[in-house]
Amino acid sequence: MKPRWILALLSFCFLLESCDSKEEVQQSPGRNSVKEFNVVPGEDEKIDSALVKKGQVLVAYSDCYQCHKEEDKAKGPSFSDIARRYPMQEAYIDMLARKVISGGFGVWGYPVMSAHPRVSIDDAKAMVMYVLSLEGKSS
Repeated sequence: MKPRWILALLSFCFLLESCDSKEEVQQSPGRNSVKEFNVVPGEDEKIDSALVKKGQVLVAYSDCYQCHKEEDKAKGPSFSDIARRYPMQEAYIDMLARKVISGGFGVWGYPVMSAHPRVSIDDAKAMVMYVLSLEGKSS
């Protein structure tokens, strides 16, 4: 028989997990699966289309497609899901560019994003701008 404190802790964890978030939750359309994720509210800012093109080339020549696909979830989230989650704003571009460089985990579940320390901050921002520009291509 488990001690009462363990049962209380488990109950508390289930309660926390079931609480509603104030963030908008949207369903991500995908083949054979439905995944929900929190969408960060905010309006898109205008971006330089030349940087988006540069980002597209950088992504194509990188190892991004080993873990990501444009439309479907792979090891990591799809680029389309990332684009639907984050608005095209300088703060999120900077945050995601730093995540490309330093790596990370936990935002999309259990997969770990590899670090890319040789990517410059400017190149990482261009890559992120390309990914965030994909929002309008799907759904």
